Amino acid sequence: MRDLALRALDAVARRGVTYADVRAVDSRQRDISTKNGKTGHVSSAESAGLGIRVLAHGCWGFAATDNLTAAGIESAAALALSIARAGTVARTHEVTLAPEAQYQAVWTSPMQVDPFTVPVDRCLAVLLAVDKELRHNPGVSLAEAAMQFEKQRQVFASTLGSVIDQTRCQSGAGFSALCYKDGEIQKRSFPNSFGGQFQLKGYELVDELRLLENAPRIAEEAVALHAAAQCPEGEFDLILDSAQLGLQIHESIGHPIELDRVLGSEANYAGMSFLMLDQLHNLRYGSEIVNVVCDARQEHGPGLGTFAFDDEGVPAQGNDIIRHGQFVGYMTSRETAAAVGATRSNGCMRADGWARLPLIRMTNVSLQPGEQTLEEVFDVDHGIYMETNRSWSIDDKRYNFQFGCEIGWEIRHGKRGRMLKNPSYSGISTEFWNACAAIAGREHWTLWGVPNCGKGQPEQVMGTGHGASPARFRNIKVGGAYAG
Repeated sequence: MRDLALRALDAVARRGVTYADVRAVDSRQRDISTKNGKTGHVSSAESAGLGIRVLAHGCWGFAATDNLTAAGIESAAALALSIARAGTVARTHEVTLAPEAQYQAVWTSPMQVDPFTVPVDRCLAVLLAVDKELRHNPGVSLAEAAMQFEKQRQVFASTLGSVIDQTRCQSGAGFSALCYKDGEIQKRSFPNSFGGQFQLKGYELVDELRLLENAPRIAEEAVALHAAAQCPEGEFDLILDSAQLGLQIHESIGHPIELDRVLGSEANYAGMSFLMLDQLHNLRYGSEIVNVVCDARQEHGPGLGTFAFDDEGVPAQGNDIIRHGQFVGYMTSRETAAAVGATRSNGCMRADGWARLPLIRMTNVSLQPGEQTLEEVFDVDHGIYMETNRSWSIDDKRYNFQFGCEIGWEIRHGKRGRMLKNPSYSGISTEFWNACAAIAGREHWTLWGVPNCGKGQPEQVMGTGHGASPARFRNIKVGGAYAG
């Protein structure tokens, strides 16, 4: 891969460019699932290719190829330069890049067990055992379980002189139980909805999740939801578990701080942003206890947004986004850093493969742990506690939102009371975060993985990380999303 990257870089550099970089990528994926005691699907995929990005005539050009012969690389290099030249017709300003040093580096994400050394039969046996345990409860109508693994090696080379070789291994697993009764479906998922938990680890993550151990409880809750009371409507103190809070961070903080959305160069899928440039250092985004970081460094944890260098060859960094409630930072690139007065990119450019152009993407956007105990978080006279995302909706400025969860409980005098079905809540992003009244400590903090964040056109699907502890919010509008 290194030789391919350097060969492609030479092919474009000798044609005369202001700047160029190449990403040679070799990736492997495996997906395994079960459904009601049978194999759902087993699939694997491999891909290898390279993408060439050039800055010439003040414009970007990009081309990619899986033809890794000398002729294929030369053709892609010529096409990238031709696209940059064609861009001059519509150019409104010349692209300028923030300076960056050159790096020679090799990095591999930590893992104990390479998932691709684990036989498929062993993975299926684990999933089928979970499936069987779920269906021990006669009320369960559908049991589903799944594992997903991906390993990617990328060699980045640029005309700055950088050559960076990175290998990342991502694993994920989870299950769900659905109960159909009287024309209604209730669902419980573990350890999270939409596939489970995903982290930058090896197969050891599957063992850490204790899937089989938690299956009876999840099945019981799915069935019990049918007899539960409908979530009440009104304003309540709302407590969210860390998994739901992770998605809240993703939608109402992560997407708005992507600087390309703010500047208007990106509006696909998640729309644009309410965080205009004049709000930097001026907007009260949250209450005094709200501290949010964008941190791609390994020490932040095994998040799907963890790496050593981004796809522009910029080192992973940890940056404040919200500090004591004040909005203090965007996610930037080498091209956009100057728009916010920065002299350097904060390293948030990523592409989902060799065939796509890097975009500003969330790394690990996390709510820092608070100072409250879990008992203090739940210390309300009358509140609602919600777990595990069921649905989400947010406008194209990332401002007005509504979320539904799989399960809720009424909280009375700090104690969990009756189970509630169809819980939901809604609000405005800044009002919601300013209502944050308590955040549990580090011992309750989890770094969750979102493996399916979409952005760009053509679509790029990227994994992001979001760390959070359970937290409480004052006077939130609850209920109304689902019929009683």
